[in-house]
Amino acid sequence: PQWIVADLAVLSLGGVVVPIYHTLPPDQLRYVIDDSGMRMLFVGHANLFPTVHGFRDEIPGLEEVIFLDDWGIRFGDTELDTESSGEPAERGRAAATTGAGSSGDAVAASDVATIVYTSGTTGEPKGVVLTHGNIVSNARALIERFGIGSGDSTVSYLPLAHMFERTCGHYVFLLSGGTVAYAEALTTVIKDMAEIRPTVLIAVPRILEKAYEAVLSKIESGPWLGRGIIRRAFALLNERANRRYRGERVPIWLDARCRMYDALVASRFRRVGGGQLRIIVSGGAPLDRRIGKTLRVLGFGVVEGYGLTETSPVVCCGDVKDHRLGTVGKPLRGVEVKVAGDGEILVRGPNLMKGYLNKPAETAAVLGDDGWFHTGDLGEFDEGGNLVITGRSKDIIVTSYGKNVAPVPIEARLVRSPYIDQAIVFGDNRKSIVALIVPNRERIKHFARDHGIACDSYETLLEHYAIREVLSDELKRANAESASYERVTSFALLPDPFTAEGGTLTPTLKLRRKRIAETCTDMIEALYDRQEGSRAH
Repeated sequence: PQWIVADLAVLSLGGVVVPIYHTLPPDQLRYVIDDSGMRMLFVGHANLFPTVHGFRDEIPGLEEVIFLDDWGIRFGDTELDTESSGEPAERGRAAATTGAGSSGDAVAASDVATIVYTSGTTGEPKGVVLTHGNIVSNARALIERFGIGSGDSTVSYLPLAHMFERTCGHYVFLLSGGTVAYAEALTTVIKDMAEIRPTVLIAVPRILEKAYEAVLSKIESGPWLGRGIIRRAFALLNERANRRYRGERVPIWLDARCRMYDALVASRFRRVGGGQLRIIVSGGAPLDRRIGKTLRVLGFGVVEGYGLTETSPVVCCGDVKDHRLGTVGKPLRGVEVKVAGDGEILVRGPNLMKGYLNKPAETAAVLGDDGWFHTGDLGEFDEGGNLVITGRSKDIIVTSYGKNVAPVPIEARLVRSPYIDQAIVFGDNRKSIVALIVPNRERIKHFARDHGIACDSYETLLEHYAIREVLSDELKRANAESASYERVTSFALLPDPFTAEGGTLTPTLKLRRKRIAETCTDMIEALYDRQEGSRAH
């Protein structure tokens, strides 16, 4: 909550907020502070102080470092108790360092509200300049799309430095009079939801995938009679959903059985989310269609959205009543979207950034004179006017045979396996596609126990032929759904997962491809060397 309090305080004074991920390495943290001309830095964790103080003297423009915790607001030798306002002189000093005028100054829609730095995975970070008008237009359009009101609530658990959570999970609810509750930790989201009973959930696919895997595991470990009832319920509920999706009539007998199974089975799953969820908005990355379909069959109103930091962030989002799986829905009110001849998605509207801070060349490269923003994403519209994301132009793998391969769908097919937790594929300028796979540790250990495989460590266990055989079978299953040039020809197993703290995931849990490629260069090269050796023999 302190983050939002500081955010709103600065914005209300006409100041500019620069959100920073606490996981940034020191060199990027210093760059953001220096590039943005920051005068005041709010810090939420005491363990970040050594990092900041390591270079603070080298940035003369940074006047104050303020520590926020449950007990008060501290800067220099002064502490302000959150239960009181403090002395007038202290309040004046804190406000003065924001660079804002008096609290009576008007804040215009065209005024800059925030500068949000990109992750910097393809070069130095770029500061996206967003105005009050950009953000408010986006929040109001989302309130309209989903009918958010004072009776709605959400659980906040994603990074507040990301515009997805900031706009959708906070400003939307503050502007509509809704309620924001904070999860205790990322690992307690499901437990916290059961207690808070939210009506809206803002989610990234990885969170939904984890919840899906947990439910499947619970079903599989239950009694056989219960498993049979659940499978029968899923089959009939799925049949009803398919008929409704195709616009066909649902027979009375099918509808009656589905009502029974909905009360006996599906309602139990809905109670896991608190029992009051009417909307689940998934964004940040593509949601596996199988998971999206399962959630809808169980009665969850799940939709997908699409956006970028540069668009405040939402461009398109599905409607609960008319959402098409595999699409990100239609553009929000006031937002224009078109697909260029080369398949690139172009966007124009009131939510579009002013540009990149101190980077006129980079701004001109993506913002044309006609006002259209070049997203770098590839897409197409379906017959209903819904946008379908087909890939990211920078992520496209071009094999040495000249074949264009989109990595995300391949990785999505791989992680459908209960034995695979994470996967990333490579193959640019190569003859074939290879994968780095992070197995599901618990599943692998459970398999080893069931088959009497004893190893002195988890790393050694991953080298066992039986374990590799299991993963090979999963790879064959995924390859069966791929074109010949998209198939993964070999893989390596990693014992440790990709993480945001380790720099291999973004704060919204997307793969940082360039960073992973640099970190795992030797492992990737070894896979190709083994392939060449096999061909030679």
